[in-house]
Amino acid sequence: MENVFALNETHNEFKWENLGDIKEGRGGLGEGMPVVVYRLMQYTMLDVLTKAYGNEIANQHFRDAGFLAGTEFARNILDLSVDFETFIANLQKTLQEFKIGILRMEDFDACTGNMVLTVGEDLDCSGLPVTNETVCFYDEGFISGILEAYTGKKYDVREVDCWANGDRVCRFSGTVLD
Repeated sequence: MENVFALNETHNEFKWENLGDIKEGRGGLGEGMPVVVYRLMQYTMLDVLTKAYGNEIANQHFRDAGFLAGTEFARNILDLSVDFETFIANLQKTLQEFKIGILRMEDFDACTGNMVLTVGEDLDCSGLPVTNETVCFYDEGFISGILEAYTGKKYDVREVDCWANGDRVCRFSGTVLD
């Protein structure tokens, strides 16, 4: 099967407004959809990228996509002008409202900016079979993008515990890069 997208020499760079007016376009079906549909898109895309480029590159592409999404989500949905405590409280509320997950800050070092947080009922992996691996590469980028949009600092976010590892929450370590 020929990849027609590879032949297209133009690329429309992502813009938030290109997500469209979902309420207007889906007046009968609404904005919600089953998580299985989201995961079907995500994991088939990851499978195709992994087969084409290998695990490391595919996972990095997912982190990069998550970063772009997190940055745009923060800029378009969150109030970036509030103090840190208010920002985290708003982020917790918004992630739950959007049914992305239940965020909890476990540790924050005000001197370094480093943090550990968990996401319960994570959209990407809660309920997956245990495969003894971490799988939330998109989330790593998403969280990193949100944190950079708010702080102006680059973050390396890595998942250290995952539902697919047998844990019941996803735990992420965020480290400020120099």
